[in-house]
Amino acid sequence: MISKTMQEAINKQIKNEFYSAYLYLGMAAYFEANNLPGSAQWMRKQHDEEQTHAMKFFEYVLDRGGRVALQALDQPPADFESPVAVWDAVVEHERQVSASIHKLYELALHEKDYATQTLLAWFITEQVEEEKNATLMAEQFRLAGRNPAYLLMFDGHFTKRGV
Repeated sequence: MISKTMQEAINKQIKNEFYSAYLYLGMAAYFEANNLPGSAQWMRKQHDEEQTHAMKFFEYVLDRGGRVALQALDQPPADFESPVAVWDAVVEHERQVSASIHKLYELALHEKDYATQTLLAWFITEQVEEEKNATLMAEQFRLAGRNPAYLLMFDGHFTKRGV
């Protein structure tokens, strides 16, 4: 059985994961509007991945005899200064998600909740990959600068994600 404190914390994380999906979908719309279909595709895949993460937490709470209580999502930003600003926002967001997962892990340690620690170990490893990939994308876009040819080249590279 999951503790009430852990259940509430994971319910908040479910909200965070669904917000991440919503954020990435909004970023996909921005990239589509700015004729960067590779980046839009990358964001759509990220959206799907974040929904999967939310559902992993959702199912875990149920498996442990808890109750999922969905919470309202904030509206994500719709406009950004530039494509580089979007990628920088992705990096910052992934760092925030990592911090949130770490707090959950600390709570699981404090409560000696070994099952939740095991679940969260997977997420901690996943966040290392998420931050690495986001940083790489941001740096590649930064290297392209505002040169249209380079931007299109890098954007085309992003269509290879998940292939």
